[in-house]
Amino acid sequence: MAAEIVNPRSDSSTDQEGAEPLDSFDPAFALHRGGKMAVQATVPVRDKDDLSLAYTPGVARVCTAIAEQPDLVNDYTWKSSVVAVVTDGTAVLGLGDIGPQASLPVMEGKAILFKQFGGVDAVPIALDCTGVDEIVETVVRLAPSFGGVNLEDISAPRCFEIEKQLQERLDIPVFHDDQHGTAVVTLAALRNAARLSRREIGQLRAVISGAGAAGVAIAKMLVEAGIGDVAVADRKGVVSADREDLTSVKRELAGFTNKAGITGSLEDALAGADVFIGVSGGTVPEEAVASMAEGAFVFAMANPNPEVHPDVAHKYAAVVATGRSDFPNQINNVLAFPGIFAGALQVRATRITEGMKIAAAEALAAVVGDDLAADYVIPSPFDERVAPAVTAAVAAAARAEGVARR
Repeated sequence: MAAEIVNPRSDSSTDQEGAEPLDSFDPAFALHRGGKMAVQATVPVRDKDDLSLAYTPGVARVCTAIAEQPDLVNDYTWKSSVVAVVTDGTAVLGLGDIGPQASLPVMEGKAILFKQFGGVDAVPIALDCTGVDEIVETVVRLAPSFGGVNLEDISAPRCFEIEKQLQERLDIPVFHDDQHGTAVVTLAALRNAARLSRREIGQLRAVISGAGAAGVAIAKMLVEAGIGDVAVADRKGVVSADREDLTSVKRELAGFTNKAGITGSLEDALAGADVFIGVSGGTVPEEAVASMAEGAFVFAMANPNPEVHPDVAHKYAAVVATGRSDFPNQINNVLAFPGIFAGALQVRATRITEGMKIAAAEALAAVVGDDLAADYVIPSPFDERVAPAVTAAVAAAARAEGVARR
C-alpha cells in the first residue's frame, strides 16, 4: 500500500469563523486544502559550507559564468527542465471564464500530472489579464526562467494568436495543450481503430463537431497524417469556403478541409461518414449516428456529457471513445503532454513541430500491441510504457527535424 501523503500546510479546523470546513464532507476539498504542490530543494543545506556554495559567495561564480556564456543556464539552473503552465482562466474545463484565481487548482493539477507522468517539473502561472498582446508580453518576460511554455484553458480564438506570437518570439517550446494534446491522442486512437478494422487512415472520411481550439487542431493533425477527408462543423453548420460568416481561423480551416465540398448541418455531413469526433458538447441525434457508414468510429469527447452516449453509439459504431474515465477508450491529454514536453526538454528543442506531434501519436498508438480490441484502442494514462515511448519518439523527431540543440 502506498504511503499516506501528508500536506504539512493542511488545517481542516474551519474555513471561516465557526463554519464547518468544506473538506469535512467533500474529499476533493480535503485533497486540495493547502494546495497540491510545494517547492523542494534538490541539494542539501546542512551547514555553513553548503550555504556558502548554494548561496553567496559560491553562487556568484555560477552567475558570472552564465553571464559570460548564457547557454550554461541550462546546465546550472532548473531552466531546461521546468515548464510554465500558463492560463488566463477564460476557458477552464467545462466551467468557462472563471478567472485566474479559480483556475489555479486546475493549473496545479496540470503541474502534478507533468511530474507524475513525465518527470517534468512545472509551475502554475495564472495571469490577471486577457488581452492577446498583454499575455504575450508577460509570457515573453517570464520565459528566461523556463524551458517550455504550456498554454492552458485560454479561450478561442485568442488562443491561436497567443500561441502563434509566442512561438515566433521565443526559442523554447510553446504548446497549447487544449489544441495539440487532444489532437495527438485522437490521432493515436484513430490509427488503432483503423488498424483494428484493417483500413488505412487515408480511406476514412471524418466529421468533427466543434471548430474551437481542439477541433481546429484535430483537423490539422488528421490532414497532416493523411486522412482521406475531414469536414468540421460549428454551431452554424459545416465550415465551408462559401460561408461569409467565418472568422480568420475558420477561413483558414475551410481552405484545407472538406475536399468533398459538403454543406449544410452536422447531421448532413455525418451521412456516410466513417468517423465522428465530438469536441463541442451538445447532443447528436441517434438517427445521424445511424446514417454513418458501416463500421464507423465514434469519438464523443465532450465532458461530462458525451455528444453521443456510448450505449447509443455502440448500436452503430465499431469503435467508441469518450473523454471520460468511466468508459473504455478515454481520450485523455495526459497520455500526450508529459511525454511530449519530456522529449522536447531532453533535447532542448526550440519548438514542437507537427512532425514531433505525429511521432508522439504514433508512439502512443504503438503501445497498444496484440491486445488491440474495440474497447482498447488507446492505453491507460497509468500504463508505465506511455511516457517513455512518447518521450523517445518526440526527442528523435526533434533531432530529425533539426530543432534539437543537443
